Amino acid sequence: MSQSPFIFDVTSANFEQLVLEDSFHKPVLVDFWAEWCAPCKALMPLLAKITEEYAGELLLAKVNCDIEQDVVMRFGIRSLPTVVLFKDGQPVDGFAGAQPESAIRAMLEPHVQLPPAPEADLLQSARELFAEGRIGDAENTLKQLLGEDNENAEALILYARCLAERGELGEAETVLAAVKGDEHKQALAGARAQLTFLRQANDLPEPAALKSRLAQDPGDDEATYQLAVQQLARQQYEAALDGLLRLFVRNRSFNEGVAHKTLLQVFDLLGNDHPLVGQYRRKLYQALY
Repeated sequence: MSQSPFIFDVTSANFEQLVLEDSFHKPVLVDFWAEWCAPCKALMPLLAKITEEYAGELLLAKVNCDIEQDVVMRFGIRSLPTVVLFKDGQPVDGFAGAQPESAIRAMLEPHVQLPPAPEADLLQSARELFAEGRIGDAENTLKQLLGEDNENAEALILYARCLAERGELGEAETVLAAVKGDEHKQALAGARAQLTFLRQANDLPEPAALKSRLAQDPGDDEATYQLAVQQLARQQYEAALDGLLRLFVRNRSFNEGVAHKTLLQVFDLLGNDHPLVGQYRRKLYQALY
């Protein structure tokens, strides 16, 4: 039995109360498992970690299927592990088989929100969520922060990047226009670069077609550049930087030096602390001199 008050075992005798009734107050994630099931045991710590992060906004109930056959039959559980999310007394979502953390979080996101962090930690929390690709959670955190301070430049810039990742390019541009002062020039330039790459990618051939062109002609400068833009739009930064640098070395005058200009835009987008920026700044310097 877990020491956490948010994680507990349930039986056929208390399932009605601890899962169905309690799910009217908080969503309850039910983990159907068995002692002999290795994927079940691998999944358990991950479910526990996620549940703890919700700090009481989500409960985790564990059903030992070797013992609680009545519950297994009641819900027609056919394979293990099976995880079902209950809300307002009803199953609303779930999955069968071991799943990666990102898929579990994506399943939970529409049904339960992470609790608010202390105000001082909200921006850092949003940065971490964005870096993990949890755009919805990052956006919700930033909305809370901007509700307290709607002129917070760092929060506005990151919020615009969240909007851009969801395809709301016009709205993202509007948010960036509200950023005041020159203190965050590089972050602002990076966010605008992100918008540029996403807009450009919408009008370019798909990556598969571009890769096919390059397979036939590795020296196709246009396909090299367009593939790099598509990769940037998909946050495949290392592949994009590598392609842009090769293009610069091969033909630095292509399209009025667009490879060099784009490399600098990517450096702004990622920020000086990103390990790829230091690595590719050195490579660019060596190529220049």
